[in-house]
Amino acid sequence: MVSDRLGQYLDKKGISYYAFENSLNAGRGSISKAVKEGKSIGSNMLENILTIYNDLNPTWLLTGEGEMFKSNEAVLLNKSIEAFRLKTDSNLESQQIPLYDIEAVAGLVPLFKDSKSQEPLDHISIPHLPKCDGAVYITGDSMYPLLKSGDIVLYKQVNDVKNEIFWGEMYLLSIDMAEEEYVTVKYIQKSEHEGYVRLVSQNKHHQDKDVEMSKIRALALVKASIRINSMN
Repeated sequence: MVSDRLGQYLDKKGISYYAFENSLNAGRGSISKAVKEGKSIGSNMLENILTIYNDLNPTWLLTGEGEMFKSNEAVLLNKSIEAFRLKTDSNLESQQIPLYDIEAVAGLVPLFKDSKSQEPLDHISIPHLPKCDGAVYITGDSMYPLLKSGDIVLYKQVNDVKNEIFWGEMYLLSIDMAEEEYVTVKYIQKSEHEGYVRLVSQNKHHQDKDVEMSKIRALALVKASIRINSMN
């Protein structure tokens, strides 16, 4: 059955049911129950699964014929990976990068403060990338078309905000806005005002904004982005 083969795929990938259901915006326990009880999975959900988990061979999932995974070439056609390297970066042959849910950990500040205690949704493995501390999904269109809502950004945490900013580079940052945490991705440039930085969007419909450096509560340099393409 399809549900049984889906369970085999999750076991093979080491993906928890919680992480899988969360990535699909599916109800808690909906997939795990279908797999464990051998129930059918709706066509819309199957389409969603095959769109997001594009290394999964649809023929194998639906019929049991062929191999569980697509070829590497086919997978790469459905996934766009872009790296944003500094000249000083050295690439790692391999690394397991934890993918976090910002909402589940209540923002970047608690995530950066104690990431080891946070449970990641999953892990991402991409060869030949600079060292990354983690990855998160982003929302909003301020960096469109370079980034769009739903893309994943891989980041390297910055510990010294005042002295470790590379001007003009792209950052994932948390800003204190009226005692609320505002998480965004922006280019950071020098401001004409002392003690401020300028946040610049890729999308020209969003105006540049100067913010006090002291308002930055958490900061990370964006090292790469991943976009899952819906077209096969």
